[in-house]
Amino acid sequence: MAKSVKSKSKAAPRAPALARSPLAPARFPDVANVRGVRLAGLSVGLKKQRGVKDLMVAAFAPGTTAAGVLTKSRCPSAPVEWCRAILPRGKARVLVVNSGNANAFTGLAGDLQVAQTAGQAAHLFGCRAQDVYIASTGVIGEPREPDYVAGKLPDMKRALGAGNWRDAADAIMTTDTFAKGASRKVRIGKTLVTISGFAKGSGMIAPDMATMLGFVFTDAKIPAPVLQRLVRWASDESFNAITVDSDTSTSDTVLMFATGQAKGQPRIKGAGDKHLADFKAALREVFVDLAQQVVRDGEGAQKFVTINVKGAESKRAARAVGLAVANSPLVKTAIAGEDANWGRIVMAVGKAGEKADRDRLSIAVGGVPITRLGQLVADYDETPVAAHMKDQEIDIDIDLGVGRGRGTVWTCDLTHGYISINADYRS
Repeated sequence: MAKSVKSKSKAAPRAPALARSPLAPARFPDVANVRGVRLAGLSVGLKKQRGVKDLMVAAFAPGTTAAGVLTKSRCPSAPVEWCRAILPRGKARVLVVNSGNANAFTGLAGDLQVAQTAGQAAHLFGCRAQDVYIASTGVIGEPREPDYVAGKLPDMKRALGAGNWRDAADAIMTTDTFAKGASRKVRIGKTLVTISGFAKGSGMIAPDMATMLGFVFTDAKIPAPVLQRLVRWASDESFNAITVDSDTSTSDTVLMFATGQAKGQPRIKGAGDKHLADFKAALREVFVDLAQQVVRDGEGAQKFVTINVKGAESKRAARAVGLAVANSPLVKTAIAGEDANWGRIVMAVGKAGEKADRDRLSIAVGGVPITRLGQLVADYDETPVAAHMKDQEIDIDIDLGVGRGRGTVWTCDLTHGYISINADYRS
């Protein structure tokens, strides 16, 4: 009788490293340190790839306030549910974020992992578990051991430093091809304060509050209820105005922390406080900067697309029309193919479900009028539009002509690269 021979299965080939997006900034920005914030980003073996940073921790000064917005997905991750439960307290001492595993759709095992992470962080930093915020990103549906992250925290604490912004941004990436950071300095009254942050996101981007995570820090002293209103407003102006592929993640999380370490600033009484005018403008800039970087890193993206909608029934309606155009596979592939097929824009406007009038609709691409009041403009010449479609930056302007609502949405094209990246995502 012949001996049976066990066949050796070949390991799945590892996906090649992703090339840096052609839309990426030239370099990671100079991110200003925030008083009361220490960070670390390390490779601790959570990802399969050796040496790739996969865990970040931020520690905050006592008295830090917290605010945030979270995914509206009905299948949220365990970290999202944890953050949702503790956010009403408005207090924070620690932030823990891992990549490589989303801890989503993991049942009680996921909840236990979060509890152990929060408990260990609370022990190490001398705070309550409810002062520890947690986020995770990566593959969905893979439960890990309860101490998956908790056991790595002592090393993370030893590595904390004020200037480790790039390391922290690197540690939260998944299919990202570049780390994303932004920073602004602004005065509240006569006191100079800093706003700094980083984000990750490349695919599964259509935040509804992609996989998208964003963390912003300031040394301003802002009460938690006021901070919450500011974060919700800034997120709506930025992260909720972007889309890569129309998919809302189970893990979308945007958190902001205010340490209050900038001494001497005026007392803030509310979100409409006159002392906050310049701060709000700078905060919006940081949020929009990070959100646009996410789009510029869209999986397989070759073109960055700005869609301006005006003449809508409301701001909400303008946003909905913009997203309908931005999420249309026909529009996105036409842009990828550098095809000036404006009829697809008309189609997308019509399907948005918002008030529109065919005979009032006007469209321009690259500043060139194509339709006006429901008709092709007289003597329309496609040549300059076709030339614009070859650029990396594409501008689409839509006037619905039915109201005063306006809004802007940012997206990217849809290329074969998107398919390739997602086909190899778990390799």
